[in-house]
Order: sequence, then structure tokens, then C-alpha cells
Amino acid sequence: MCSFCRTDYSEAVFFCNFVGSNVKIVNQKRPANKPTNRVVLVIANLLLMALISVALGWLALSLLDVWSGHGKELTVPDVVGQNYVSAQEKLIAGGFQVEVADSVYDSRYGRGVVVDQNPHKDTRVKPGRLIYVTVNATSPKSVTVPRLTDISSRQARAILIGLGVKDIEEQLVMSEFKDLVLGARYNGKRLQPGARVPVNARIVLEVGDGMPEFDGIVDTMANAPAERVEHLNLD
Repeated sequence: MCSFCRTDYSEAVFFCNFVGSNVKIVNQKRPANKPTNRVVLVIANLLLMALISVALGWLALSLLDVWSGHGKELTVPDVVGQNYVSAQEKLIAGGFQVEVADSVYDSRYGRGVVVDQNPHKDTRVKPGRLIYVTVNATSPKSVTVPRLTDISSRQARAILIGLGVKDIEEQLVMSEFKDLVLGARYNGKRLQPGARVPVNARIVLEVGDGMPEFDGIVDTMANAPAERVEHLNLD
């Protein structure tokens, strides 16, 4: 509302100039609204955020390369045949980590000697890589042997091999039950169910030959192999 003319205006701006006793009203259009700077400000902020994101990404990749040793590799030394303590010191000094993965018994090596490593020697790896070593045990690993009798020799072999026992011998004994295990021995002694033996033990299986023990002494001597006849006590 103009203080002079008391005219309400919204679309135009009126300037009242008082000259003498006359009021001169000049109708002047309101300047057109200029494009707001808000859009420009939003675009500028978006560009700034994008630049910051790119810079942070580049910084993160750079730090990752430094932390992971990207582009830097070491050659794994050979520690097989060395005492574990010496092997451990050598690997740690070379920039590696060490962990015992397993222990086995190998008569070719002394007690506590490294018999295998992974990764193997001369492998190129990153610094700080974990090297797994297998150490020779003080004695062979022992296993518990279940009942081996009254089953076929094939089944008994499968059981022993599954336990890790590979040195298996079969001896034929006189029996009408062919291929049936009648007994098992270790170091000359009868092997009882539940006994513990080293995995490198030699297990002797007594297997039936399928021939009747006595259908008459004549039949036995006629059908038995010559070497068995020699063992028959006829006195």
C-alpha cells in the first residue's frame, strides 16, 4: 500500500513523486526475477562431492597397496631338513610367518626336523605370507586296530589301509573257510581288538585256505600243498 496514494499494487511498483500540489505516479515494472543461485550452488556441491570421492578412493587404494605390499614379492627359502627352531627363525627373519600344519614319522629324518613345507622353496609370495611346515614326530603315529577276525581278508585289508597301516602280509592257514581271517599278529604276538600299533607296523593276517582240516588224513595229505604236508605231524 502506497503511503501517498493508498493504492494496492502487486504486479507493478508505483513510485509517487510529489511535485507541488500534484502527485505524479510513475508505473515502473518490477524487474524480472533473475535465475536463482540455488541451482548453481547444488551443482557446485555435487562436483565437490565427486572430487572428494575420487580423492578418497585414490588415497584408499594407495594405502591398500602399501599395506598389502602390492608389487613386492619374496622368495620362499628351503627349510626342509632343518630343525624346526632353526627353520622358524630363518622364515621369520625373511619376512614370513610360520605354522606347524602336521607331524608325521619319517625314519629318514631326526626328531623335530621339518620334512615338508608349503609353499615350497623358491616360490614367489608376498611379505608376511604364512608358511606351513610338517615336522617329524618323535615316534610313529599309533592307531587303534578293531577286530579283524571272522571277516574276509579283503575287508581286513581295507580296514587297515583306512587306518594308515599299509604293510600287510597274509599267511594261509588250514581252514575250510577260504579267505576268512582267522587271526592277526604283530611282532609275533596275537593282535587283540582295541590294541594300538604304529602305522608303519607289519600286520600278519592268518587267512583260511579253504581246505578242510581233516576229512581223513589221506585226503588231507593228497589235497594239501607239498610244503604243508611237510609240516603235518603224523607221529
